[in-house]
Amino acid sequence: MVQPQSIVQIADNSGAKIGRVFKVLGSSKKRYASIGELVVFSVQKAEPRKAVKKKDVLYGLVVRQRAPFRRKDGTYIRFDENAVVVLDDAKKEPLAGRIFGPVPREIGEKGYQKIISLAPEVV
Repeated sequence: MVQPQSIVQIADNSGAKIGRVFKVLGSSKKRYASIGELVVFSVQKAEPRKAVKKKDVLYGLVVRQRAPFRRKDGTYIRFDENAVVVLDDAKKEPLAGRIFGPVPREIGEKGYQKIISLAPEVV
């Protein structure tokens, strides 16, 4: 579960490295984001000479979470870190051209086929 004030790793080559979530999208009362849900975060640490800078406010899609995530078949999956992929504000497409680390197949089921095609491993 990712909630406001959570520190997340950025799982793409957009230039951001670490972000801090400050809003979970979906409802005014929504407290937690799970895999496949949108968050708004600010960049805390970024690489030099890239498009994304420190303090930028961006949209992100949660692709990995530390809390166990229940799948439809009843099994659970969990990862070692909370990670997001930076999305373009208008199109909700990934901003970067590469994605690092595994991505769960639920991302594709939620309509983000581009992220599935860029991911090196789908679990």
